[in-house]
Amino acid sequence: MQTTDRPAPDAARTAAWSDLLRSHGRRVTKQRLAVLDTVDRRPHSTAEEVLADVRSALPAITLQSVYVVLSDLTAVGMLRKFEPPASPALYETRTGDNHHHAYCVRCGTVADVDCAVGHTPCLTPSDHHGMQLLTADVVYQGICADCLAAGRTPAAPSPTAD
Repeated sequence: MQTTDRPAPDAARTAAWSDLLRSHGRRVTKQRLAVLDTVDRRPHSTAEEVLADVRSALPAITLQSVYVVLSDLTAVGMLRKFEPPASPALYETRTGDNHHHAYCVRCGTVADVDCAVGHTPCLTPSDHHGMQLLTADVVYQGICADCLAAGRTPAAPSPTAD
């Protein structure tokens, strides 16, 4: 049963996703398309947030089903999984462009940050251990403008062990 409180996915996007799913050997299912639509409209969503949104179109879908779809779509490169510190994993459809994230340690806001270097990996490690390095995940942690304006001050840095 589809409800009307959620806009239908754009036909061109749905066709492109369907073609991409097939090119990865995946069946085109309403669950996969609904998850892609949600993550595309609401980047940096948790699995629980995806579930809540997808349930407006597919009321019987379970959290386990959403996790399976998210994992599969991440494995084939249609979604990117981002794991901010002390937070559940977040998902986005922006893949393959070597961007990073800024994360507010107060409210959890996440913003995309384009790579300043422009090629992968963005950082040069001291030792690559014989690996061909593909990406470098960078997480900028700070306080967002809304939290600063609200007078929320940063926490003192935690002491580090030597």
